[in-house]
Amino acid sequence: MLRQLLFISFAASVIASLISTGPAYAADGAKTYKVFIYAGQSNAQGKAPIALADAQSEVPATRDLYKHRRKDGQWVVRDDVFFRYASQGAEGTHGALKIGVGSYRFGADFEFASMMGDHFHEPVVISKSAYGGSSLHQRFRPPSAGLPSEEKLQAELVGAQKRVTVQNEKSKKNDPLPTMEDIKSKYGDLYRQILLDYKTVTENAETFFPELKGMKPELAGFVWFQGWNDQYGGQDEYAANMQHFIRDIRKELGKPNLPFVIVAMGQNGSTPPTGPMLTIRDAQMSMMDVPEFKGNVKAFRSDVLVDKDAERLVNEKDRAVRERNKEEAKKFSADGGYHYYGSPIWYMRIGNAAGEMMLDLLKNHKK
Repeated sequence: MLRQLLFISFAASVIASLISTGPAYAADGAKTYKVFIYAGQSNAQGKAPIALADAQSEVPATRDLYKHRRKDGQWVVRDDVFFRYASQGAEGTHGALKIGVGSYRFGADFEFASMMGDHFHEPVVISKSAYGGSSLHQRFRPPSAGLPSEEKLQAELVGAQKRVTVQNEKSKKNDPLPTMEDIKSKYGDLYRQILLDYKTVTENAETFFPELKGMKPELAGFVWFQGWNDQYGGQDEYAANMQHFIRDIRKELGKPNLPFVIVAMGQNGSTPPTGPMLTIRDAQMSMMDVPEFKGNVKAFRSDVLVDKDAERLVNEKDRAVRERNKEEAKKFSADGGYHYYGSPIWYMRIGNAAGEMMLDLLKNHKK
């Protein structure tokens, strides 16, 4: 079936991963560095507290999941993998890859980026564009998808104007009402931002990362970790929009076969998904069935990687039992189900799956 099955033995497989001991590219005289775009909404940001990952890395029950990324009791800071992370209203942070990758939280990108660093002799740069609460239907909307119908845009405008009117009356303000131009401007703004983030990091690499002076970027792959907000009206066109997104990104960046990994929605965990979540999950998985995407796009289900301890403790129906287990729950979970319970274990597994998928695509990659 899918490669996710290898995560039954996740702990054993990740222990075999390499820990960077120095910049191999310095000795090799590498002329290029690999760039991966890592994009999506809040789950791409990462929502597990570092303190929780710290704690889990030190107790016998869970420490083997993390020990390949730790040395002498500390998280490994890479000197061969770098990141720039941009989010709403931020100039962006940049530096050597470390736990938190600029967002002060733990996410799947830490393991993914580390795996890319383990694999390549050249240095690796992650251009991370994570913008919470955003849909593929609207703000990530690719240009070839076009705008929604005028009827839908008009309905959206009326709703937005009503909300501002009510707020003005409530707070005794006189804020201007949204215009149709305001409504239209939101469509695709974060799609464009992903491209701008990539351009920013590659054009300023020597400033962000002096270690890369004189080296040229080589775009190697794209990871997409998004889906939640499309449950509220964008689910039925998700498959079409995803196809447009992949094609447009490849065209914009001049990479017709750019390896593309999709983390399919899985916040349902052990419970079978239904409704919009199922529609979106199936749309994401269906990208592997598109003829032109075969061999260069992979998607995997994130629900099968669920942290069952977090799930069990958070979803305990008996209130008395839940109260008794409250302290134990804090050892596994720190957020809601929409953020994979804020579970470092679940994010770690997702990052490892994305890394395995990407490396598999890269084996037979045609530029």
